[in-house]
Amino acid sequence: MSKTVLAVFSIYLITLSACLDVKNPNPFASYPEYSNADLGLTYTPTASTFKIYSPDADAVYMNFYENGTIEESYLVDQMLKEENGVWETTIEGDLLGKFYTIQVFRERGWLKEAVDPYAKAVGVNGMRAMVVDLSKTNPEGWENDKRPPLAKPNDIVLYELHVRDLTIHESSDFKNRGKFLGLTETGKTNSDGLATGIDHIKELGVTHVHLLPSYDFLSLDESKPEENKYNWGYDPQNYNVPEGSYSTDPYDGNVRIREFKKMVQTFHENGIRVILDVVYNHTGSSVESNFYSILPGYYYRFNPDGSLSNASGCGNETASERPMVRKFMIESVKYWVEEYHLDGFRFDLMGIHDIETMNQITEELHKIDPSIYVYGEGWTGGGSPLGEEFRAVKKNVPQLNEVAAFSDDLRDGVKGHVFTHDAKAFISGLEGLEESVKFGIVAAGQHDQIDYEKVNYSKAPWANKPAQCINYVSCHDNHTLFDRLTISCPDEPESELIKMHKLANTIVLTSQGVPFLHAGVEFMRTKNGVENSYESPDSINQIDWNRKTQYKEVFEYYKALVNLRKSHPAFKMSTTEEIQKHLKFLKTEGNNLVAYQITGEANGDSWKDIILIFNGNKEVKEVEIPQGDYTMIIKDGKISEAGLGQQNGGKVMVGGRSALMLVR
Repeated sequence: MSKTVLAVFSIYLITLSACLDVKNPNPFASYPEYSNADLGLTYTPTASTFKIYSPDADAVYMNFYENGTIEESYLVDQMLKEENGVWETTIEGDLLGKFYTIQVFRERGWLKEAVDPYAKAVGVNGMRAMVVDLSKTNPEGWENDKRPPLAKPNDIVLYELHVRDLTIHESSDFKNRGKFLGLTETGKTNSDGLATGIDHIKELGVTHVHLLPSYDFLSLDESKPEENKYNWGYDPQNYNVPEGSYSTDPYDGNVRIREFKKMVQTFHENGIRVILDVVYNHTGSSVESNFYSILPGYYYRFNPDGSLSNASGCGNETASERPMVRKFMIESVKYWVEEYHLDGFRFDLMGIHDIETMNQITEELHKIDPSIYVYGEGWTGGGSPLGEEFRAVKKNVPQLNEVAAFSDDLRDGVKGHVFTHDAKAFISGLEGLEESVKFGIVAAGQHDQIDYEKVNYSKAPWANKPAQCINYVSCHDNHTLFDRLTISCPDEPESELIKMHKLANTIVLTSQGVPFLHAGVEFMRTKNGVENSYESPDSINQIDWNRKTQYKEVFEYYKALVNLRKSHPAFKMSTTEEIQKHLKFLKTEGNNLVAYQITGEANGDSWKDIILIFNGNKEVKEVEIPQGDYTMIIKDGKISEAGLGQQNGGKVMVGGRSALMLVR
């Protein structure tokens, strides 16, 4: 049996015996807490200090290497046990550029060699930590990097993006395809001269890019870039280090850091903030993870039989309620903000985390900058030993401080149940989802004109204020919007699919709350019908910039819609009370119609009154509106703030599968 197998088996026995101890159902409750923020490496040119938390270890050793690949260590150093479960050692001299691992000895034997969970730099494939001087990883002008202005969270328009997807297709001439640096390349176009890459994102007008996981993840072999393997990155390995496959040199730990910073800097220079998708709810491997190999069991939750609980659906779930797990998460996000100048975080399966941890995270982040935006998925991927009353799930959002959640209520109400691929919904003519759409329009808040019993999932409001509700209809998960409509409406011509496509995100971008767009949706992105493309090849995931030419009219509509939202504060009210005061739903006859009026120059808008009508029927419908002389801004899939003609109050005709916006 190999040394690694023995180590893993030892970890398993240690954890199993602890978790099956009926006399001590919480074997980790007695573990001490360490309060200082200096775990990991503290580097200077004259000496490096290393600290590791492992209170039950009998001995801890460090192995030092000349590089990050398979070679014998040149130095083995024993750490000394200090107070509160911390082991420490200081190595004299300049270790800059050296690599190291940690190995713990327990009464049952040696555990697997591991990377310091607090490591800030690693070598290829993240198998060894690297001693780094972070001040030497800054791109030119980094000290002058500033967050683009943001007055309030309601001004945000999110754009979800995978680093590789944006630049890998040959329809544009990127030099650094699929890399962090690809997102820094400006002046790129498709063959018809239309802007691509970051210039396209800037042209669209969104305020924030949301990057799918871009820290060091497990599934890609960074030493074999020629294999062109693909993954979304929801299998964390080293939480505080950028992913090596997105860098130009995964062997040198400095390179991925510098290039990630350059990417953030370039987005900021172009007026765009950067959100990082973080996955603290589970680790990519379980008993072979760094957490497990340094402190078996502590970072995870378990079932009564001693097996790992699995609310993530990925083999394990972390225990955010434990003090040192909470500490790690808080210090990790603070590090990304302070070192990489990030502007916010999206928490994967946020419902696995406990409410208190999420509240402490936002409290600490907002001490740095109150404009940092935090949101996540308000659900789990399965059952958890942590009681639902303690979890950061959607229905508990009122207990969360400045944390937002995705509205699956609006998502499925607009386009159809996410796991029933052929299901229709409001935009494709399915009756009975009007209240779900209205619920999204008021950003999941309290409104007297909504019948909550008829909302598809939430039977009560769950957002204290609009900025806590993320409205969307598509993301990296499941089908693209275009593919979903193609599957659920197989007999419809493309012209009808385009109508539904526009209507879906017209609802999103004119609703209260914070809108979220999936990259490429603005020109009918397709993944050729593949639903779960997390490890599909580039041919499925890549953004084809030729589609911007093919669907230029759709892109121009989306662009105008984003700019309309940004220009008019009536769509971005800050409180539920404002929405209740200014937004009233109008009576409609028949199904698949939602109409409402925003009155009183809401939120300081230049428009006195705004009427929006959404018609999910294929046929033209008649709707009664208040008397007045109105200018048409949106009509029959076209949009113009200058106006598309005049309309008197009374009865108005609303085109099939379209929105009508009237203002005065």
